[in-house]
Amino acid sequence: MNENSASAVDKESETPFLQALAPLVLLAFLIVYGLILRPLVFQHPPLPLELIFILAASGLVVQLLLTGHRWSDIQDSIVKKFQCAIPAFMILFCIGLIIASWIISGTIPMLVYWGLKLINPEYLYVIAFLAPVIFSTLTGTSWGSVGTIGVVIIGIASALDANLGITAGAIIGGAYFGDKLSPLSDTTNLAALAAEVDLHTHIRSMLWTTLPSAVVALSIYYAMGVLYPPRLQDGGMNGVQLLLDQLASIFNFSWLILAPAIVVLVGSVLRLPTVPVLIASVFLASLVAITLQPFTFTDVISALHQGFDIELVMPGVQFTPEISHLLDRGGLYALNEPIIIAFMVFILIGAMDKINAMPTVVNHLMRSVKSPRGTVLSSLFATGITNAMTSNQFATSFIIGDAFKSKYDQQRVPRKVLSRSLEDTGTMLESLVPWHTSAIYMVATLGVPFHDYWHWQCLSLCNILVATICAVTGIGCFYAHKPGNQ
Repeated sequence: MNENSASAVDKESETPFLQALAPLVLLAFLIVYGLILRPLVFQHPPLPLELIFILAASGLVVQLLLTGHRWSDIQDSIVKKFQCAIPAFMILFCIGLIIASWIISGTIPMLVYWGLKLINPEYLYVIAFLAPVIFSTLTGTSWGSVGTIGVVIIGIASALDANLGITAGAIIGGAYFGDKLSPLSDTTNLAALAAEVDLHTHIRSMLWTTLPSAVVALSIYYAMGVLYPPRLQDGGMNGVQLLLDQLASIFNFSWLILAPAIVVLVGSVLRLPTVPVLIASVFLASLVAITLQPFTFTDVISALHQGFDIELVMPGVQFTPEISHLLDRGGLYALNEPIIIAFMVFILIGAMDKINAMPTVVNHLMRSVKSPRGTVLSSLFATGITNAMTSNQFATSFIIGDAFKSKYDQQRVPRKVLSRSLEDTGTMLESLVPWHTSAIYMVATLGVPFHDYWHWQCLSLCNILVATICAVTGIGCFYAHKPGNQ
């Protein structure tokens, strides 16, 4: 589940193109200067993402005030955007609680324990891809998959001294497979809705680009596991056995401690509200920690608040650094950085909504497109740019869907190609844009820097390439067919 929120675009009067383009140019300049030129050319630290977006938002607010907009109206537009974004913020807080509660309950440690015992290191990267594929397809959530099964796999990879960039790329790619193809996914449902396409028709259309990409990605991960298998920590298997022994000495393992994970899985399959399901899992995990594990109520409260800390809950006991690296994480404030950055992003896009900036720019730039191939390629490009600039796939689907529906009909390209394109360079792009809220979430949750994993997120990279090839060659695009949902 890519957990962003949508908002209806405030369409007041038509905004001049240059006025709509100005905030996007400023944002692009700040990104290029702050994230590319400063570190690579000027040898200075990159600008913090929070500062980039607050500067862009400040520039836009000044522009709006100078062109006659009242501050109260601008503020209302920003607040409206935040109202739609609150569920995403709530999920970010809940994921931090989930990680801490699943650790202190023994759920994550037991899964790591058995993973270390059963997984052949050669197949670690393959499993890192396939396990989230299964979980996200069943649940429809990429964020939830990364925050649960992804955390377990990254813990196993750390213990085996695997390449964490490859592992994180595989986890994220597997999570986005289900986020794209699961009928339970919110982005999948909204892309079909935005293009006015039947949901299952939309999913079948996505198979043209997603399945070949998944096969290529899986082949790469298999090759990486065979050619460059994870090297065990110093001490070889003795080091792994020591880690296993320490996990077993800290936690009492039984199948009962999998109950918190089962709650999330069942709740997702039944399409129950995400936040209540996550909170229910946290409460159950806390109960498990108190009743089945050697921890007190105070220990549980401390873990939920500040994150699990092995030295605090078991003072005086000597553990290896690997144990601390594996277990010391989570808590209410674990994802404070992505929350703050997302807050700044929504200030900017809330102000942009005031002048209908993105739809105005998209419609203006795409007026000259005249051919089926040009239409599909333009929709792919426009989707990618819009998602990267707004950090919001829901808004992107409706902006681009509304802009291109009639163009697809005029060019006799079925709208199921449009709905697919909305995800090929929208949903699939999110983890490849370093300032995107989804990418920031992945970095914070898995603890792997963006520059380490992005080039190993093979599913999305392949998918974007395959989608472009299909648009150029016409494979799976059904050019000259009747327009509509066919």
